[in-house]
Amino acid sequence: MTYSKRIFGAAIIKAVNANYNADFSGQPRTLPNGVVYATDKALKYAVKNFLKENYTSEKVFYFKRFNEEFVPFSLDDAYANAFPENKDEKDRKVVAKDLLSCIDIRLFGATFAKKSKTNNVAISVHGPVQITHGVNIWHENNFYSEQIMSPFRNPNEKSEDNTATTLGRQTKLHEGHYLHHFSINPKNIDEIVSLAGSGAKELTSGDIDKLKEALQKGVTYYDSAAKAGCENELLVWVTLKENSKLVLPNFTQLMKLEKEKKDSKVQLDMGELKMVIEANSKEIDSIEIFLNQSSISLNKVPDGAVISNL
Repeated sequence: MTYSKRIFGAAIIKAVNANYNADFSGQPRTLPNGVVYATDKALKYAVKNFLKENYTSEKVFYFKRFNEEFVPFSLDDAYANAFPENKDEKDRKVVAKDLLSCIDIRLFGATFAKKSKTNNVAISVHGPVQITHGVNIWHENNFYSEQIMSPFRNPNEKSEDNTATTLGRQTKLHEGHYLHHFSINPKNIDEIVSLAGSGAKELTSGDIDKLKEALQKGVTYYDSAAKAGCENELLVWVTLKENSKLVLPNFTQLMKLEKEKKDSKVQLDMGELKMVIEANSKEIDSIEIFLNQSSISLNKVPDGAVISNL
């Protein structure tokens, strides 16, 4: 069933003694004012990984894969691997249908350029799901580095220490609560679906259900040495009524964490969001809040919100 309602929401990712989204030096990313943040790609990666691992019948296109020599695929390699019957295809409609058969492209869109012997095929898909960078809304931005030892020596080391095992370094954030805002506009994909013609997959209710599940569980599900200690903490999901043209403000400006914890939980003040929701209640179909009840408590919850545990 084609999905047509617009959605606004927010996701909070908790990181304790962890590194949710490192820069290329291995440190948590910081804004010029010292506040820790994460890119939208960090959350999208967790969502795509969750979909790939838990919905194996769905194709996830934009995800790192390797060939037999452990070399990462190029874009052309990835297309040939996913659609071997169309690897030399030059018809843009066929390529567009292939791309739209991938759930990550139906959700997040894509910029795709496929090389051909006679002409190149370039297609841009405007994704319905748009996610902002996640900014740490906890009042502290303390991170630390520590040395770690490898069990192996570096054979290229020319110093007198070349017989010693090598040392590395890892950096982690003491505590952070990253707040991402997101919006979903199914109409973003309408034009490319129409141009692709009969047989092109549209955004469906099933796609939205899988996205909602992944935004609740994806970060917690993805476990690595750096991301151990990172987990989904909160998801706010506001669905507008059919054909509503309402544009809600960025949720990152409408929710704040109190500086003091209570019973080891952080306290989220939703007062400003509550006022915005109530002022536009005639345009809103439903409000859902999913939270880790052992980690976070809510104050001034919008009226009518259905609250569930993650």
